[in-house]
Amino acid sequence: MFWSKIPPWALLSLATNGILMLTVILLIVRAQSSSSDLQNLSALQGNGSSAQNASGSQTPGMEPELGPRHQWNYQQWLAQLQREAEAIAANPPERLGVLAGDSISLWFPPELLPPQRTWLNQGISGEVSSGLLKRLSLFDNSDPEVIFVMIGINDLIRGISPSEVVENQRAIVRDLIWVHPNARIVVQSILPHSGAGSTWEGRDRLLSIPNEQIRDINRQLAAIASEEGVEFLDLYPIFSDSQGNLRLDLTTDGLHLNEQGYLVWRTALMVFDPS
Repeated sequence: MFWSKIPPWALLSLATNGILMLTVILLIVRAQSSSSDLQNLSALQGNGSSAQNASGSQTPGMEPELGPRHQWNYQQWLAQLQREAEAIAANPPERLGVLAGDSISLWFPPELLPPQRTWLNQGISGEVSSGLLKRLSLFDNSDPEVIFVMIGINDLIRGISPSEVVENQRAIVRDLIWVHPNARIVVQSILPHSGAGSTWEGRDRLLSIPNEQIRDINRQLAAIASEEGVEFLDLYPIFSDSQGNLRLDLTTDGLHLNEQGYLVWRTALMVFDPS
């Protein structure tokens, strides 16, 4: 029979992420009539409305403002992330979550992260999988309950092979398992890009990466998560349109997320990690 040929990890991933998608949709619908916090989630319905800034005014295509940090070089970022990790280790919070990745993780607005945890953001703009692997030791002394990893799109933009991305991700998972044996480790799928609708400065490089290639890498990441005994969060279906591209109402430039995009991600994290 057809179903008997599907690996057990694939069936589990399909079931888990199917439930996640249905729950996100239900939360979006409920958001229209719930409290002010959840009312913000009405933007997730894909109506193309603009993002809200902190003062409540509408700013179409608003990108996160990083201030002076946005001008830091890589070594300055490493130093800052190490300071933040050391501060967390010196005064451990009751419930710690870590975001490990590139600019997509880096720009997650702190006020939109799930409130049940203290968060340590270990994202660096432009990061690749080999770079993340080398700097995991920055938060070795922290004691996270959960670590969410998203990495890989910059590898593809730079022409690094999918096989290298996958093997680096496996090495990242194994390192985290070794150093943080009590933590939940969650591999997140690489997000799609917006294809022809992208306006990012490196648009031509994005267009050279088929989103089908990203989907194939994500299938391999799901297999790695199953083989290594960690969790996999497939965000791709939630962020993609009917053509498999990143939804234009969730992005600033076809690559990075806007506030609506982070609200989608926030909802997925809260559904996946409700405690």
